[in-house]
Amino acid sequence: MSVELPRAASGRSARDVAEEACRLAGDILRQRFQNKLDITYKGRGNLTTDVDHQVQDAVLGLLRREFPSVGSLAEEAPDVAPTTEYYWVVDPLDGTRNFATGVPFFSVVVALARRGEVVLGLTYDPMRDELFFGERGGGATLNGKPIAVSKRARLEDCTIGFDLGYDNAKALTALQLMQRLWPGMQTIRIMGSSALGLAYAASGRIDLYFHHALSPWDVAAGLVLAPEAGGVYTDKHGGHAGLRSDGVIVSNRALHAEFLRVTAGSEWART
Repeated sequence: MSVELPRAASGRSARDVAEEACRLAGDILRQRFQNKLDITYKGRGNLTTDVDHQVQDAVLGLLRREFPSVGSLAEEAPDVAPTTEYYWVVDPLDGTRNFATGVPFFSVVVALARRGEVVLGLTYDPMRDELFFGERGGGATLNGKPIAVSKRARLEDCTIGFDLGYDNAKALTALQLMQRLWPGMQTIRIMGSSALGLAYAASGRIDLYFHHALSPWDVAAGLVLAPEAGGVYTDKHGGHAGLRSDGVIVSNRALHAEFLRVTAGSEWART
């Protein structure tokens, strides 16, 4: 069942404003791509750029003008805790490492949550002009056309996507898991943008995506995209997934069940 969403100050829908925010961010990212960047490090391998902040300021500025009473949670301002019924969840640049090194595979996430549950989610790939959109009870689309998860039924026929994140020990368990499963799948992909990884799983471009630890802004759009595309989205134990879940597994029902079975008892599942 769809949820009645707040209207913008301009009278537009939340979806329309969220899409404008994504495209505004995309314009900046395309203009700044492969240009000089100011880079700082938040930890080993975890970098941010002045573009992350530039995009975030532009996106949050638009959202706050149109929805002054709606809170926000954004990657480069994680200490701003939302206290309102509705709040925006924003990742201004998911795949910063790709962006900073000239790899054209990164995305923008704009999602709207209600009492902690995502009801509207958009992931935008500005380099391909691909907008993945999902609304709770309203379906999932890519550039306006319906999407669906993979129809494959066996892991041995599949492409599996994942990312390493910034926890070295947990990343190692993911690599060891792939070694344990190999050659029980066709191939693997380390995406470099977890938001796009989730969107690709929702649209059937990859058959399954998993991760051991993602932030709310990474998973926000995927939380609605995957179920609305007919998929299963759980934490890494097969339980209910939310903005702060312990890991993530996204696929169709058959592959999801097989993945849980073959990974049971693994260090990745236990950690």
